Amino acid sequence: MSFALNSYPTVYRAKYREHSQWSAEYLEKTHLTPAEEASLPEKERDALEQSRNMYDDMPLVNYTSQYGISCFEGLKALPQKNGGLALFRPDQNAARFKRSMEGLFMPGFPEHDFLTACIETVKRNAVLGFSPQYKMEWEKDSFATADSVYIRPFTVAESGIGVNLCREPWVVIINTPVSAYFSGITNDAVITERIRATPKGTGWIKAASNYVISALAKHEAQEAGYMECIYLDATKRTYIEEGSSCNIFFFLKSGELVTPELGDTILPGITRASLIELARDLNINVSERKISIEEALSETKECFVSGTAVGATSIDSLTYRGKKAVFETNGALTAQLRNILKGIQYGIIPDAKGWMIPIF
Repeated sequence: MSFALNSYPTVYRAKYREHSQWSAEYLEKTHLTPAEEASLPEKERDALEQSRNMYDDMPLVNYTSQYGISCFEGLKALPQKNGGLALFRPDQNAARFKRSMEGLFMPGFPEHDFLTACIETVKRNAVLGFSPQYKMEWEKDSFATADSVYIRPFTVAESGIGVNLCREPWVVIINTPVSAYFSGITNDAVITERIRATPKGTGWIKAASNYVISALAKHEAQEAGYMECIYLDATKRTYIEEGSSCNIFFFLKSGELVTPELGDTILPGITRASLIELARDLNINVSERKISIEEALSETKECFVSGTAVGATSIDSLTYRGKKAVFETNGALTAQLRNILKGIQYGIIPDAKGWMIPIF
């Protein structure tokens, strides 16, 4: 199961008042036990899940709904082999969320509050029974179909109708179950003609508005039979930037692992940074630099995308204006990096880097 709008009952919400502090609360939305909810007729279960998405004390007309002034994060709490539950690098999400909010000229949400709220919402939902349990069978496919708790922090603006900035945002944090992100027979990708981000824009921010183009381009790619779309730079239309919601890596025939260098048009992915570090631990020559579409098509041995949702997912081929380059499917380096990453995340490999923060 990929993303689904069936959020767990406990929700965190904080509100900023200009020239004051954040005030926070935990809301426990309507729920039964997980077993009782699963046994409900489909219509009743859908209605219950939809009710948890309703907030009658937040404005419909606001700077988020009217102009897309919002940002969000995505991170996971992962079942551990020892029976616990742990977050993967939440401090990095906290820092990026604060940067995103400040990049949109909102008051930044305190990183300590972010960490505390993420841990507490997962913990409270687990107490109510809403938490996946570790399964040995996940190890057979390198955790490709493993379950986890997806944590979605996001901002909602105050009431407003004229074009303006958000000065008094809400921060809301919900939990949902999630499993495999990509589904399909092949992992083929295509270069889209659409432009995701322009210089001096918001590409470096995890802004909600960035994902409008992503949704359109991803839909067009899937309609054409591809799993994913990949963007070129906005200026020269020559260099690869990232996927619809993920960073991208190319393992070249020379032995160099290349990922596009960060700038104001590329989101600084936390999984991206983690994989770079893991690859360097393996003595792989990793470069963060520009890579042209011509170089990627002609020199790539393995290709994979990275992100919270996708982990490290192999790309089998890349097509650009009718020219198709085929790469090694689930190549040796891609598989090795994915196995190390997932092993650390699910607790079957020792966490020597201190990336995992236990919840219990």
